[in-house]
Amino acid sequence: MHVGPARKEQGSQREILPCLQARLDCRAGMSATTAGVANGFVQGNLAILPERFAAAFHRFCQLNPKPCPIIGMSDVGNPRIPALGLDLDIRTDLPRYRVWRDGEVVEDPTDISEHWRDDLVAFVLGCSFSFEEALMADDLPIRHIERNVRVPMYRTSIACSPSGPFAGPMVVSMRPFKPADAIRAVQITSRFPSVHGAPVHLGHPHSIGIADIAKPDYGDPVPVEADEIPVFWACGVTPQAVIAAAKLPFAITHAPGLMLVTDLRNKQLAVL
Repeated sequence: MHVGPARKEQGSQREILPCLQARLDCRAGMSATTAGVANGFVQGNLAILPERFAAAFHRFCQLNPKPCPIIGMSDVGNPRIPALGLDLDIRTDLPRYRVWRDGEVVEDPTDISEHWRDDLVAFVLGCSFSFEEALMADDLPIRHIERNVRVPMYRTSIACSPSGPFAGPMVVSMRPFKPADAIRAVQITSRFPSVHGAPVHLGHPHSIGIADIAKPDYGDPVPVEADEIPVFWACGVTPQAVIAAAKLPFAITHAPGLMLVTDLRNKQLAVL
């Protein structure tokens, strides 16, 4: 997939595109949600693992493409992924990270340079923020963007297909819609299989193991009005639930809702 430069000529000036500006903001300390940031550009979830776990995790993603669609992968020990951005540095270009030891989060830094090792492999997974642009273009409201909070995410009773040490529950993100809008949301997001595609569940949260819709496991709660239903998409935070279950000795992920902004364009991911 071709990625153009993150700057373009405009007269005698070089304009910085929103994707690069988002990464520069992260390098400067921006640590807020990236929902609605750099519209038009693909955002990604992050999982960084020691090389000895990389093959098993790669297979886990292949077995579970709805929550874990790979859009980029680094070489061993290389913090750059040119296919996603020529000037992208995985160590500095997200708003906030999570450092995991033995399945527990021990730190949530804004820069992981001091944690980087020569045996690490970075995986970037597609994010539902990409299809939100298409939903908003069709005048479908996105509540967490309206309220400037993180999307609510939940661990479910839906089991992922295991691979090596990686096994556990699927995590889903939720957006409330009126029923007619929910049908349209299914149609629109089906065009984007590399960023989770169509929903995995509509309505009845308890039937997928969600006890209280007002208490997400990750992100922030948003209200579901009386004339709306909750719509659930597979979520790229799933690796974090799996890393916790596997009690890996070391891993790094993004903080939920605080993503990597790439130079890919959302329209490149549409299959129709």
